[in-house]
Amino acid sequence: MVLALYQTQTTQLLQNPAATSSLYATSDITSYINRARVQLAGETNCVRSYATLALTYGTQSYAFSSVAVPTGVAGVFNVRGVTVNLASGQRWLAPRPFPYFQLYYLNNPVPQLGLPTVYSQFGQGESGTLYLNPAPDYGYTANVDAVCVPAALVDDTTVEVIPAPFTEAVPYYAAYLAFLSSQRAADADRMWREYQKFASRGRQISNGEVNPGQYVQQPDPTRANKLGVQAQQGG
Repeated sequence: MVLALYQTQTTQLLQNPAATSSLYATSDITSYINRARVQLAGETNCVRSYATLALTYGTQSYAFSSVAVPTGVAGVFNVRGVTVNLASGQRWLAPRPFPYFQLYYLNNPVPQLGLPTVYSQFGQGESGTLYLNPAPDYGYTANVDAVCVPAALVDDTTVEVIPAPFTEAVPYYAAYLAFLSSQRAADADRMWREYQKFASRGRQISNGEVNPGQYVQQPDPTRANKLGVQAQQGG
């Protein structure tokens, strides 16, 4: 009953105390909830999948839509890493920015075939693309560490892929959108601040103490040293 719960929580934020008649249509509330879920997943990278991508002989570029994502996922926002299945294990592909990739790998009148060793992301968002080099000399299977787009909740049977505690932030973003639609800027700003707080708390709760820097929203623990800030001495 995830969708119904979201709807109830959002309505309580919008109509507290309860109004004698509904101020917002249920269909609009559902739309705001799904928009909120997409924005939350993109900002926090909380929906991840180690998805597969079938590589084709001689094909160097692949649309994100080619990635085989699990149930409850509508697409891919961006890719954090790629490996290729080889023998009984996997081989890591080195990431490169696209201008570098274009100069040193695409700048070749006679492209080479082989086991891919390097990748680059070119397209952005759900229309993104991956480039591999060398172009595959075999139908390999790649494993893609993908930041995913949650599928829209249609009813209470739809799978919710956003994990708790990030789900706590969804009603606040939905209420923010609803208040914007009714020109209630001050209330919208208040809901936006609450959304940011709960999205941040979701990351704080989810990040482990070991290697916390591998996830987004985590401050760089060495930033103070890099900026030359000296810790104050007590006494």
